[in-house]
Amino acid sequence: MVCTCSHEPAPQKPNGHFRKVLWIALIINLTLFVVELIGGAYAHSSALWADALDFFGDVVNYGISLAVMGVSLYWRATVALMKGIVMATFGFVVIGKTIYAYMKGIPPEAITMGAIGVLALLANLVSAALLYAYRHGDANMRSVWICSRNDAIGNAAVILAAVGVFGTGSLYPDLIVAVVISLLALIGGYQVIQRALQERRESKPVVHIHKQ
Repeated sequence: MVCTCSHEPAPQKPNGHFRKVLWIALIINLTLFVVELIGGAYAHSSALWADALDFFGDVVNYGISLAVMGVSLYWRATVALMKGIVMATFGFVVIGKTIYAYMKGIPPEAITMGAIGVLALLANLVSAALLYAYRHGDANMRSVWICSRNDAIGNAAVILAAVGVFGTGSLYPDLIVAVVISLLALIGGYQVIQRALQERRESKPVVHIHKQ
């Protein structure tokens, strides 16, 4: 008996424009990760720290996406599945951080929070606009679009939290936004995992046994 494998069609040549866009998004996210990490520590803001961790997760995701360009759909979907799990895990981590901040009870510094939130929103709007054309691509492309979309929504929420903290002097707006960001990560992770599992099923190599 001869064992042969029937695979999916050969992977398409990597999209040069998509690669360039990913590099731009990676640099933007890495810069904002550092800014929000330092700013979150200075302002005692859970929302900023949550957003900083989100930026770091996106840097990893974009780097992985660049690494798997040109490989088969099955393996791109496998990597997207891993990224979806990371996104969902991040959501649970943020929830834990929010509980810790609630127990500490220290209200954040609103001005720093708001200024960094505006900067992060502008940066992510640029990333989201660049990646918008790839929102209906495979699971790998869709995952990077979801990351940028969630970041932009999260940044807008951080700005609203800063306004709420400034107006009330309470830490609750900051905590609420941290929870919102965690829910976005959980929902986004679920969407990516669902799409990736579907693509893995559809593109899984099939082994045929031929009798001689």
